[in-house]
Amino acid sequence: MLIVSKTVSFDAAHLLTGHGGQCKNLHGHTYRVTVELGNVPPLPGQPEDMVMDFKELKAVLQEEIVSCCDHAFLCDTQSETERDIAATLRRHGLRVYELPHRSTSELLAKHFFGKIAARGLPVTAVSVSETPESCATYRA
Repeated sequence: MLIVSKTVSFDAAHLLTGHGGQCKNLHGHTYRVTVELGNVPPLPGQPEDMVMDFKELKAVLQEEIVSCCDHAFLCDTQSETERDIAATLRRHGLRVYELPHRSTSELLAKHFFGKIAARGLPVTAVSVSETPESCATYRA
């Protein structure tokens, strides 16, 4: 199987409701998201020796991840605290990206995997790093 990957980054704020450590407080990260695609079977319109044009993949990642999350508050809609923060931010014209779960790196990787797969791309893994030393990966 041929594999390609593309990495994009965005800056966002979040907190982890119910967490016992420092991440219970509002804070931010420069997230790096790496999406891996495999070519079994080849995508329509692509030669068998090419998984996907990198420029086309970058455009998908820009649309599905960066344009939604960059400089936004990642809000767990199941958390009353986070919904309250999001409402205040919206009242002031600030960006919020809603998630149906906590904004852990693990769940963000799974969330982004689903968004890319829904576009019909042969995604095999998505990794999310919130620091240069820490990474979570979701695989099919």
